Order: sequence, then C-alpha cells, then structure tokens
Amino acid sequence: MRLMKMILEGEHQTQDFKYCISDSRKIAKSLVAFANTDGGRLLIGVKDNGNIAGVRSEEEYYMIESAAKIFSKPEIEFSSRQHFVDNKVVLEIIVESSPNKPHFAKDEDGKWWAYYRHHDENKLANKVMIEVWHKQKRPKGIFINYSKDEKFLLDYLSKQPNITQSAYSRKAGITYREAERILSDFIVLGILKPMLGDKQIRYALAEDFDRESWEQSESA
Repeated sequence: MRLMKMILEGEHQTQDFKYCISDSRKIAKSLVAFANTDGGRLLIGVKDNGNIAGVRSEEEYYMIESAAKIFSKPEIEFSSRQHFVDNKVVLEIIVESSPNKPHFAKDEDGKWWAYYRHHDENKLANKVMIEVWHKQKRPKGIFINYSKDEKFLLDYLSKQPNITQSAYSRKAGITYREAERILSDFIVLGILKPMLGDKQIRYALAEDFDRESWEQSESA
C-alpha cells in the first residue's frame, strides 16, 4: 500500500507528518519551506511515530487552503489525495518546488518570514538565501564588479574550507549588507555553494568552480 510505504520512510527532506491541524499559520510554514526547497508532501492525520490517527478531511482541507492562500505570500499551489485506512482518513498534501521563490509565511504577529526545508526540519531563511531566490528570477541575470572584496573572499576560500557571512564581513572590513550582496551574487553564478547546517549557514567554493578560467573571462 502506497501510504504505508510513505509512512515507513519517516519524516525527511520532502515529507512531514502532522497529527492534526489546529493553526493554519503553522501549516503555512511547512508549505512555504517545501515550496522554497525541493517540494514535498504533508501527511495529515499521521503522528510523529508513524501511527495513523486520521482526520476530518473537509475541515483539514479548509485549513490547508487558508494556509496556502491567506498565510502564504505569494500563494502556494498544492494538490491533495485522500487515503483510507481502517475507517480513518489520511490527507496527503503535495507541494511542488516553486518557480516563484521566495515564499513567506505569516506569523502570529503579522510578520512574514521565509523558510526552507533541511532534512526533517523547517528552517528560517537568511537574507542571503532570499536574495539568491530574487536574483535567480531576474530575466537579464546579474552583473558583478570584481573588486578587492570579491577577490578577498576567493583568496580566503582557497585556503579555508568555508566561511560565514559575519566572518566574511568582519575579515574583509565590509558591511553585513555588502557581504550579503557578494555572497548571493556568487551563489547565483555557481561560484559558491551554501552549506546548510543545524545552527548556521556557511559558504564554500563550488566543486566545479575554476577560478583561473573565470577570472580570465571577467578580464576579457
């Protein structure tokens, strides 16, 4: 049975269990995290340990719809399926990775926050990630000025495995906002890759980045 196979996988990067829905805002956070990352599915009516509790599908669907349309910005598109097991209903909500990133979820104070999915958790996106999502949508791409600040970053990462935004700002003697701009530019260009950790995001050179060839193309 397809549902049981999914439940046996447990919670992971593209799957989350919800025992029930009591707050559309909390569900909006999960929908946004999936849309901003690799997509995924919510199994509503399944406990964290995999036991099936079941739901009243009409009420749950209404709250999902509110989460997607009212508490998510831009609105999240989703599809749904119902699974019937021992007279219980499990509601499956499927969210695709969105071309309209970044999506934001509204909290209890009326503030909007972007989230991404990391393993089995929804994490708050930082400004670098949000900038990357914005820049990836630009039809004309991005243009950079290869200055001493960009060169400092590449020199540093040629000797050290990775760096945080705050460390880069401090070591290069630039503002936090300028560090954010350069890091996001380099990620969009495929020069850097973000390393998503449990507590902070670090940045490293992409494995296939050829600095010599890139600098030659910049100076041409």
